Amino acid sequence: MPGGRLTQQERQRIAAGLAHGLSYAEIARRLDRPTSTISREVARNGGPGGYRPEQAHRETVQRARRGTPVPPRAAEAPGSTVEAEIIELAVRTGLPRMTARVHLDLLLSEDGRRTAAELTRRLRVSPASVSVAVNYLVQHGYVRRERDPQRRRDIYVIDDDAWYHSIVISSRQTLDSAQAAIAGAETLGLDSPVGQRLTRAGTFLERISLDMMESADRWRSLLA
Repeated sequence: MPGGRLTQQERQRIAAGLAHGLSYAEIARRLDRPTSTISREVARNGGPGGYRPEQAHRETVQRARRGTPVPPRAAEAPGSTVEAEIIELAVRTGLPRMTARVHLDLLLSEDGRRTAAELTRRLRVSPASVSVAVNYLVQHGYVRRERDPQRRRDIYVIDDDAWYHSIVISSRQTLDSAQAAIAGAETLGLDSPVGQRLTRAGTFLERISLDMMESADRWRSLLA
């Protein structure tokens, strides 16, 4: 495994990987570098949305020539690394990277509220990117949309009850898939190999989704 500082070419490959939504682990694998090296590199140079390979390389070279350490905001900002790791975990579970970034920014806000303009400014991304992300989050119950009638703008809110709604929505979607599988089995014939396979899958998914919804209702009081 190569050691030493990242090269300019490696930084360009990191930027390309981020642009294509690759996880830090996948980028690290392609560069034959530790994942921690990639996460620190990105965290100290603008984060996933603000990483600029040329600027990162130039500042690293300048620091090396001066013999100065990484600026305190990068070296002493464990929160940045933690946030990057949380985003990576969300991406590995299937959440789009931009959606994960928006979700985390809402989670870490003081009152759990942001406008689209605030998200755009804070994450340094386009309004269109924020729009796609918040629509996904609203659709899946992670956040809710409120309307500010005085300023004619939407406010996106995340609260404790969002966890309940996201679980219920996900479980209902799984239940719909289960029922579709069972219906398909009946159409194709319950005694046929395909029908039997669909029946087993549908029954399994149906039980799991119902259990999840029942559990969410049972433990919802913990969020109060």
